[in-house]
Amino acid sequence: MGYRVAVAGATGAVGRELLRILAERNFPVDEVVALASPRSVGKEISFGDKKVLKVQNLETFDFKGWDVALFSPGGEVSAVYAPKAAAAGCVVIDNTSHFRMEPGIPLVVPEVNAAALKKARRGIIANPNCSTAQMLVALKPLHDLFKIKRIVVSTYQAVSGAGKDGMDELFGQTKGTFVNDPPTVAQFTKQIAFNVIPHIDRFMDDGATKEEWKMAVETRKILDPDIQVLATCVRVPVFIGHSEAISIECEKPVDLKKAREALRKAPGVILRDEREDGGYVTPIECVGEDATYVSRLRIDPTVENGLALWCVSDNLRKGAALNAVQIAESLVEQGLLKNGALFPVKE
Repeated sequence: MGYRVAVAGATGAVGRELLRILAERNFPVDEVVALASPRSVGKEISFGDKKVLKVQNLETFDFKGWDVALFSPGGEVSAVYAPKAAAAGCVVIDNTSHFRMEPGIPLVVPEVNAAALKKARRGIIANPNCSTAQMLVALKPLHDLFKIKRIVVSTYQAVSGAGKDGMDELFGQTKGTFVNDPPTVAQFTKQIAFNVIPHIDRFMDDGATKEEWKMAVETRKILDPDIQVLATCVRVPVFIGHSEAISIECEKPVDLKKAREALRKAPGVILRDEREDGGYVTPIECVGEDATYVSRLRIDPTVENGLALWCVSDNLRKGAALNAVQIAESLVEQGLLKNGALFPVKE
């Protein structure tokens, strides 16, 4: 059985990746439509090796009769059109931050909490923040073993997390450096080329940025409501691939051998920790890959039951498009996506 699938925000970096991954993973599609704003109507986008889609207008599209919609058009747009799609009987998987913390809307990383899909009631499922998703894929097997009570994480996030404009700004500033052109700063608060910026999203009253707040509250919603999280989120001059240095404090004694075994068996994780020059994974090596790579696994002697690790992942894939497609796959695997709408919208 195939499904009718809509991709909203199809002309953006994540939207294009959604179409690419749907084709790569052979999601059972009978029909697929690319949706975007009126200014993009008529543009052509590839779906797989042979099919080309003409972009249609999200604002006027009728979702009745469509099974699932993968949304990545921006939070303000999702706020308007995702509920309309759900009300028409189409299950929405939304990649923006708009619905993540709303009651009754599951926030899902399939390797971590796929069972939460059964509890949805509003026809909308939220995709977590890119930095949260990869971290929890790496930490879920360790939480199962040792019960994590505190996480301290520093992220090193690629400019693609800010979209195509962020990537263009890094490219332009880098090129300009070699010809003595002054940098144009628009997407970030300071020059990003040859620099790092400890600031992603807006500042909040307590001094944290919203990106850091997202990692804390999303971790508690997805993994365990009792976990404490301290995040420092940094933008770095890397095009694709987020990196994270993570330290965890656990309730149970940590056994390094058991931790390694659990990570080797964990879905979505590849452990590469050879304790030699080059025996770890860097962002450039994870581009185009589905896995979250874990390296530099070691005991943290500064706290009781502590463990430290390094993880990297392609933020456009596992941090966004891949996770959304995996949610759709999980709905199919659990027998939840059939006969139109999965979850009735409450009046």
